[in-house]
Amino acid sequence: MGAGRVTDHLSAILERKRGEVIRRARHPLPAIDDTSDRGARALAALRRPAGAPPRVIAEIKRRSPSAGVIRPRALGDIVAIARAYEASGAAAVSVLADGPGFGGGVLDVRRAARAVGCPVLFKEFVIDPRQIDLARASGASLVLLLVRALTGPELDVMIDAVRRRGMEPVVEAADAAELSRALQTNATIVGVNARDLRSFQLDGGAASRALQEVPNDRIAVYMSGVGTREDFARVADGRADAVLIGTELMRAPDPGARLREILGDRA
Repeated sequence: MGAGRVTDHLSAILERKRGEVIRRARHPLPAIDDTSDRGARALAALRRPAGAPPRVIAEIKRRSPSAGVIRPRALGDIVAIARAYEASGAAAVSVLADGPGFGGGVLDVRRAARAVGCPVLFKEFVIDPRQIDLARASGASLVLLLVRALTGPELDVMIDAVRRRGMEPVVEAADAAELSRALQTNATIVGVNARDLRSFQLDGGAASRALQEVPNDRIAVYMSGVGTREDFARVADGRADAVLIGTELMRAPDPGARLREILGDRA
């Protein structure tokens, strides 16, 4: 790659995703018989009480375009890891539903949702309402929506679609301009990703500064780049109501034990 050129990983993923959505529609996932308002439960789980540390969204992610293989697949590991996260203090579990780029799948989301009592985040590159139907059928309570992947009108439509299905959207921004767009919606949960999804470069300082702009009546989520107890303490001293942690946990021999180490006396 020449100097100054940045690989746009996200554009390639979204192009692939358009074809996947069409193919997946031919094989719908049977719905879970559940009329509960999962979204309300998720909001309660992620709100940070005064004086308490941020809530943790612990992520199950097998690989990424930037890191390569993070944790090879093993029989029964989705259930074991999800339960370990919940037992170790996670308020929610995030599960990657993208296969080619991140090694996940919709069935992984369903396995995790059946295994734990806490909310599960359907983490996907959502560009079509049919993916939201999949999230609901998988048992998810939360659905990730990327500002960068959707136009303003599309984002509003997707937020409403998630809520109509009894779930809650997590609207993710990667910079100040995207955060401004996110805050123009009626989304309650707004995340700022320290990792740019085009280049996969990290900038924790910029994410922390952007998160300060999230009003107190919303739930602010710091996403990516937290791998140590010191990282968590730094983020905990800022605006974050919740922190998403994934790669560092999945690289550890015991993800639950690693989560407890990161939380330390803030658990």
